[in-house]
Amino acid sequence: MDNTFWISVGALVPSIGVGLLFWVAMRAVIRADRTERAAVARMEAEEDARDAAAARTHSADEK
Repeated sequence: MDNTFWISVGALVPSIGVGLLFWVAMRAVIRADRTERAAVARMEAEEDARDAAAARTHSADEK
């Protein structure tokens, strides 16, 4: 009985290990994507602010 338990545990360990590796890899991919999206959004907001400032300056020069 005791031997059967350890054989069963030994059979499950590789699957659990692969599952953990997959989880770590997917977590890294999702975090990288979230960080990249935040950086792109920040960059686009800065560009929009520069464009708006340039438009205000250009329209003030025309008056």
